[in-house]
Amino acid sequence: MSAQRVLVTGASGFVGRAVVAALAARGHAVFAGSRGGADVAGAPGVPLDVTVPDEVTRAVLRVQPDAVVHLVGIIEARGNQTFERVHVEGTRNVLAALPDGTRFLHMSALGARVSSASAYSSSKARAEGLVRASGLPFTIFRPSLIFGPGDDFFGRVLRELVLAAPVVPVIGRGDFPFRPVSVRDVALAFVNALERAHTATRTFELTGPQEYTFEALLQLELQALGRRKPLVHVPLGLMNLAVPLMQVLPRPPITRDQYAMLTEGNTAPNEPARTDLALPMDRLEDALPGIVRR
Repeated sequence: MSAQRVLVTGASGFVGRAVVAALAARGHAVFAGSRGGADVAGAPGVPLDVTVPDEVTRAVLRVQPDAVVHLVGIIEARGNQTFERVHVEGTRNVLAALPDGTRFLHMSALGARVSSASAYSSSKARAEGLVRASGLPFTIFRPSLIFGPGDDFFGRVLRELVLAAPVVPVIGRGDFPFRPVSVRDVALAFVNALERAHTATRTFELTGPQEYTFEALLQLELQALGRRKPLVHVPLGLMNLAVPLMQVLPRPPITRDQYAMLTEGNTAPNEPARTDLALPMDRLEDALPGIVRR
C-alpha cells in the first residue's frame, strides 16, 4: 500500500508516541495531533484538542488526512476533562470533521460496555457506537492493560501499590484475570490494520500471549523490583469502604474507576488479532524489569 497522510490524535501520549514512530517507520506522512501541538518522534505537531470542534476542523483542514488514528483518552477524570467529554464528545467531534471515506482507526478498551461499573469503560463503549454509526471505513481496537516504558499501570499504579507498605494488599482473592499486551504490539496493530483493507469494519481485541491473575501480576512486579514482601488479601467488603476514603488524597493510590476495572478483570483471546495483524506478542516478563526501574 502506498504511503498515506495520517493524523494521530493523542499523539503525545504513551501509546501515541509508539504509534507515530511505527507509522513513520513504514513511510507514512504522520501528523502528531495533541493539545500542545508539539512535534512527536520527528512528526510535525498539530494543535488538536478534540473537545473543541473548531480546533478539530482546523486540524483536519490543515492535514487533509487519508486516515485518522484516534487515540485520545484519559485514565482519570479531572475538572472538565471528564470521560464523557473526552471519550464520547471528543470522538463525535473528530468524526464530524472528517470527509466521507476517511479511514478511521479507533482506540477503545477491552471490557468496553455501556453497562460497566467503570465510567471509563462505559464511555469507551458509547464512543464505539458513534464510530460504527459514522459510515466511515473504521477499525476498532480493544486493548487490555498496555505495558511498555512509561506506562501508567505497571510503571506507576502497580509499582506504588507494591512499594507503599511493608505488605502488599491483594484485592479480594486476587483471582481477577488479565492478559496484558505490549505497546509495540498495539502500535503494530494500528499500522498493519491501516495497510490491510480487509480489516475495515472490524473490531479487534488486543491481548498478549499469557493470562495472569491480579495476584500473579503483583508477584511479577515485586520480582522485577527485586523485592520480597508478604501479600495480604483484603476482603472486597473492606476495599469497597476504603477506596472511596482514598479519594480525599491529592493523588489516591487507586481511583474508584481503576478499582472498578480491576475487579471486573480484563482478558480475552489474542486471536484473530495476533494472526490477522501479524503481531509479535511481546512477553510481560521480559519487559517488566525495564519498566519498573525507570
